[in-house]
Amino acid sequence: MKLRKATLTIATGLTLSLALTACGGGSDSGDGDGKITIGIKFDQPGVGLKTPDGEYTGFDVDVATYIAKELGYDAKDIEWKQAPSAERENLIRNGDVEFVVASYTINDERKAKVDFAGPYFLAHQDLLVRTDETKITKAADLDNKKLCSVTGSTSAQNVKKELAPDADLQEFGGYSECLNGLQSGAVDALTTDDAILAGFAAQKEHQGKFKLTGLKLSNEPYGIGLKKGDKELQGKINKALEKMQKDGSWEKFVKDNFGSANYKNEPAPAITETS
Repeated sequence: MKLRKATLTIATGLTLSLALTACGGGSDSGDGDGKITIGIKFDQPGVGLKTPDGEYTGFDVDVATYIAKELGYDAKDIEWKQAPSAERENLIRNGDVEFVVASYTINDERKAKVDFAGPYFLAHQDLLVRTDETKITKAADLDNKKLCSVTGSTSAQNVKKELAPDADLQEFGGYSECLNGLQSGAVDALTTDDAILAGFAAQKEHQGKFKLTGLKLSNEPYGIGLKKGDKELQGKINKALEKMQKDGSWEKFVKDNFGSANYKNEPAPAITETS
């Protein structure tokens, strides 16, 4: 009798322990402690930026905050995690974040590793030039001119290989160096996604100095990256994105973050990433 009673007590304890574990959730990025961890860029003004005083600003930050609220989290419950381009899939698959909102273009290669909700924005590869520049109106005009981008940028290579093979490609460590070169005349154009370019151009210290050419050299549908197979979260995020478009928040976020750059954005895209 004593042995049976002891066995029953142990079994009950194990059952309770397993139940508590299930309720608490298995990921540090989820809602087990009332917090949610979201991956964003820390170095893209207007898109995702961590300021010197520790604030987080940008279109992606506004979108992520809106989604988190629809999922039941206040802004104070969000823990932001830096999501460099090369680390986005790893952060998602390892459970370090609940989802990623980081100028994250949806493509087949990435969809083999993670799932997406959205898209929530349609960007295009473009060129940023000085405001008084009149000779660069198409990509071919970059032949024999100095084109700048960050080291390893695929967008710069695309222009050089396909559109302006005689462009003099200058690669720097960061976009700020390209902007300094553009302002001083050391380079003639900077290329990457137009949303990122608009964010830099909208910065107070850059306003009025640069303009986008509006060439739309590629389509870059930005999506919300999440763990593969999490259809429930995908559905909830898509629902939040639809609401964000309908209630005017999407337009407000675009105006707040890109308005001063005179950026001609595309309308909010239709959501295509569904179960």
